Amino acid sequence: MCLSSKLGVFLSFRLSHCRHLYFAVSHPKMKMVAPSTMKKLVLPVAFVALLMQASSCATTEREVGTSQNAERVYTPTPEAQRSRLTSRSVLNAVRTTHSFSDPKTKDNFVLLLQGAKIINGQARFLIISSTGDTLRNEVMPATALLDERELEDPQAATVRDKEIAILKGMNNFFRPDRFVQPAIPKSAVQPTEADAEAWAAVREDNKAVGFDYTANGGRERRIAYARKLRKAVVIAE
Repeated sequence: MCLSSKLGVFLSFRLSHCRHLYFAVSHPKMKMVAPSTMKKLVLPVAFVALLMQASSCATTEREVGTSQNAERVYTPTPEAQRSRLTSRSVLNAVRTTHSFSDPKTKDNFVLLLQGAKIINGQARFLIISSTGDTLRNEVMPATALLDERELEDPQAATVRDKEIAILKGMNNFFRPDRFVQPAIPKSAVQPTEADAEAWAAVREDNKAVGFDYTANGGRERRIAYARKLRKAVVIAE
């Protein structure tokens, strides 16, 4: 039963009760109630009932106004606004696993292409250990992955041609022949630009694995994990 109906029953009960008081015929000793007394009883009750009913109607209207309309037509967000690419958007990803920091386990090698466009994007090279530690986090321009030998005519290559070459470079980034063991042969001579402590730590570890890749500016680089120093280091560039 709604609130207005309940109030109607309540009001009818009060009016009936007042009429019984007014006539006072059911009991011989009961005194007759004066009309003025009945008005004092009826009018306040009627006023309170009307006030509560008005408040109930106002509350119902507010609830309807703020509730969801089932008949409202849903308008989806335009596609152009749903998937806007940013500098952090991942356009492509290549990954592999290989022993690196621990000969008994394999670490995760990941290469991400991030950006709004391939040609203007950035390549993020990550090495994550089997325990979840980040061993390497290097960022380079996506063009560092571009091998001009993949282009028929580097001078006349279009943006699309270069982007295809960048994606091919990503696919070849973790080629099996780029992993070498030991990382530093016994007969190798320390490069002048290499850190002496890191070089010595990797050279004395016959199980150390080296990884070769092309870094920013087209420089060939080899990295390895120095277990003595507990970090990945550059041993040749």
